[in-house]
Amino acid sequence: MRIVIPGGTGLLGRLLSRALRVDGHEVVVLSRSGGPDAVVWDGRTLGPWADHVDGAGAVVNLAGRTVDCRYTTGHLREMMDSRVESTRAIGLAIARARRPPPVWLQMSTATIYAHRRDAPNDEPGGRIGGDEPDAPTSWRWSIDIARAWERALEEAATPRTRKVAMRTAMVMSSAPGGAYAVLRRLARAGLGLTPMQRRERAEREKFAMEQARQAAGASGGRGPALRDELHLTGTKEGCGT
Repeated sequence: MRIVIPGGTGLLGRLLSRALRVDGHEVVVLSRSGGPDAVVWDGRTLGPWADHVDGAGAVVNLAGRTVDCRYTTGHLREMMDSRVESTRAIGLAIARARRPPPVWLQMSTATIYAHRRDAPNDEPGGRIGGDEPDAPTSWRWSIDIARAWERALEEAATPRTRKVAMRTAMVMSSAPGGAYAVLRRLARAGLGLTPMQRRERAEREKFAMEQARQAAGASGGRGPALRDELHLTGTKEGCGT
């Protein structure tokens, strides 16, 4: 089956493409920057890329500017436009296809939900956020983007194609380019630890240093290297990573 993945050069797109190809599917990746295994598109208008949508078994649209940046006015506008415009372009390609794909999986975001502690947010009864009295302005921007993104999907006239909005959160993977590597570095630095965890780590490091000092007298000069090795081991264990 041919599966078209707009925005498939990011972390999630690379993981998905690899898995689908292993299963024997034909994968067509659409990318603004192109590449050896990608079809070029601009993420805004119809073009030759739309021919790949005609007759495809599915479209999985992951296109959108990265949110891993400072939330300046310009960046927020790019986040909005790259998501809404690419979704509209995919909708037009499907609407004009002689053999439209039976399903369109459209990336969205769990950021659309309100921050709450009284109940979980789910599709049937989840509370859409943005109106919380204590919410920072950046939350409102993010939810406005999410709403516009899903509205572009809803407005697409694709009666023969089932549409699914995927409200995902951060994707955790050991592959390079994702949030996991950043969070792992922060954890190793001790950020996010509770006071008890910090005390435990300090005790481990103290023990490691004592072992290093004792070993220095018996190693005839290997003390500093052994000390560093033990200190590093103690730090890793203390972080629980």
